[in-house]
Amino acid sequence: MRIAIQAADLDASRIDGTRVYIHNMLKFFGKLDSSSEFILYHKNKFNPELTPPEFSNYQVKQKSFPLFWTQAWLANELRKDTPDVLWMPMHNIPVLHSPNLKTVVTAHDLAYKYFPEYFPKKDLFKLNLLGKWAFTKADKIIAISQSTKRDILKFYPGVPEDKIRVIYHGFDAEVFSIARDFEIEHEVKKRMGISGEYILYAGAIQPRKNLGVLVSAFDVFKKKTKSEIKLVIAGERAWLADDVFEQIDKSQFKKDIITPGRLTFSDMGTLVRGANVYVYPSLYEGFGIPVLEILASRVPLICALNSSLGEVGGDAPLYFQEKNPHDLAEKIELVLGDKNLRDEMIRRGSEQVKKFSWEKCARETLEYLKS
Repeated sequence: MRIAIQAADLDASRIDGTRVYIHNMLKFFGKLDSSSEFILYHKNKFNPELTPPEFSNYQVKQKSFPLFWTQAWLANELRKDTPDVLWMPMHNIPVLHSPNLKTVVTAHDLAYKYFPEYFPKKDLFKLNLLGKWAFTKADKIIAISQSTKRDILKFYPGVPEDKIRVIYHGFDAEVFSIARDFEIEHEVKKRMGISGEYILYAGAIQPRKNLGVLVSAFDVFKKKTKSEIKLVIAGERAWLADDVFEQIDKSQFKKDIITPGRLTFSDMGTLVRGANVYVYPSLYEGFGIPVLEILASRVPLICALNSSLGEVGGDAPLYFQEKNPHDLAEKIELVLGDKNLRDEMIRRGSEQVKKFSWEKCARETLEYLKS
């Protein structure tokens, strides 16, 4: 079977959940199905951290194209290559394609429907246009959680439920399910200006991640407890990030708030394992890979309860009301002050992550693509 894959997201400099997903699928597809041929299409140069492996059954086709790369260049290549199925790991498909070409799209989230104010107008228009076309015209849809499936059916009621299959993400056990290395941890923390104990958030810095509530909760916690603990907000600036940094600058505890910027995969794993508690305050997630990464790292997780987060986290995290910094501050105080609770949360987390893996995700995805 010849399977075409749009892999252009792996060229991006910023690493997010969608790109981690595509990268991990390509780590497994070639060895799980050696009898199929996979044609990977991309625009520029792969990000070194996201470069796919060089399996013998992978053919890579690269072409920079000034405008409408998917609708023009990719569509033309698909016409010439005549694959059996096209997998678009995001909700976008070429408008013009052979009626014999089966199309499968992955739906990650519909945040643009819930929080349009957090998206630049140009991006919002594009997401709405491409989303409607992809969900209504694709032969099959992969939803990464039951929450995402419900959102598709809510906002696109004409989509038949039976063409949506839920296939859960996994996590990188090689990065997160390993023991702490205190020597490496010391080096990473020193390089990033982190000393002592710390609360951690690591990921994109943008409004949907709800980091303003985390900063406010940290202020409340510090005022009440006089704790010396630090807050580390690590990650790359995404869109509309200025408000978060302005709030940090105005905090009376700004000397205890550290923003080291973008992390490599290995540095992130090291920082996570060294954290006293991880806070994931996001307003909405299609899946929430960090939930699994934190639980696998044997670190207590405090998490907002919305969208897919309870579905993925199960009974392992403590949940808080997403817009209530006082509730979050109380949960932080509770976790940091109760060793028995922390131990129980870690135990539950270790059980929860056994339900998920990238290999399982890749097997189920391949089965669906080929069916």
